[in-house]
Amino acid sequence: MKTDAKIVNTAFNSGINYFFFYNFNYQSFLDGLKPILATQREKVLVTSGSTQRDISTLRQYLEQIRQRLNIDVVDVFFTEYVSPQDDMERVQTILDEFRSWKEKGLIRYVGATTHNRLIALELIQSKACDVLMHRYNMAHRKAEENVLPAAFQAEIPVVAFTCTRWGSLLKGHPEWNSQAPTAADCYRYALHNQAVSLALTAPKSRQELAENLSVLGAPHVSPDEIYQWCKYGDLIYGTGEDSFETQWL
Repeated sequence: MKTDAKIVNTAFNSGINYFFFYNFNYQSFLDGLKPILATQREKVLVTSGSTQRDISTLRQYLEQIRQRLNIDVVDVFFTEYVSPQDDMERVQTILDEFRSWKEKGLIRYVGATTHNRLIALELIQSKACDVLMHRYNMAHRKAEENVLPAAFQAEIPVVAFTCTRWGSLLKGHPEWNSQAPTAADCYRYALHNQAVSLALTAPKSRQELAENLSVLGAPHVSPDEIYQWCKYGDLIYGTGEDSFETQWL
């Protein structure tokens, strides 16, 4: 992420306490996070994960995080992008490994991420994870039918990601005659569901951060807005067969 490390400090001082990174390519992000952890560790949730399915590689990455940020515990560690192509027995073995890390005090919560709703339901119903990261936005709303209610009932917090649908929700649509939603509108929509504990945001500049942070003081999305954004989301989604991200179930 080629952003000023000070953005992390600005986010923290504005009330953001959950920080997620995919890997060590996000050096400026990590540089901004480390000094916060040095003095206010108890106020920050450090979260990461990996698409790797090799346990020794996962162990190595966990240790690298602890050393890179000089922390003893990673708050949430995710096995990422669990998909229909995965060997679910292998995934379960990985989650069991994460559970052992939790028992040893190396992580606080076991996480899993997936775009696939059937897999999400399986993870929820088996209580295989403590935290679920799942795609949810105005265009991708089918999680509202079963995944989100099941997670809420199981008391498994959901982290919503791709809330702007990779930015496509911000661009408008030829058949939409009203103003397109802002990023803050997209986050407000994701957060209106009672199962969603937080929505991930990835600002590229201080201006984008300021715009995204406006959601913290914004009113809850109204029923009229929900209806409006659902209609808009349907237009953006299209047929669901036109690009990579819409082909995930």
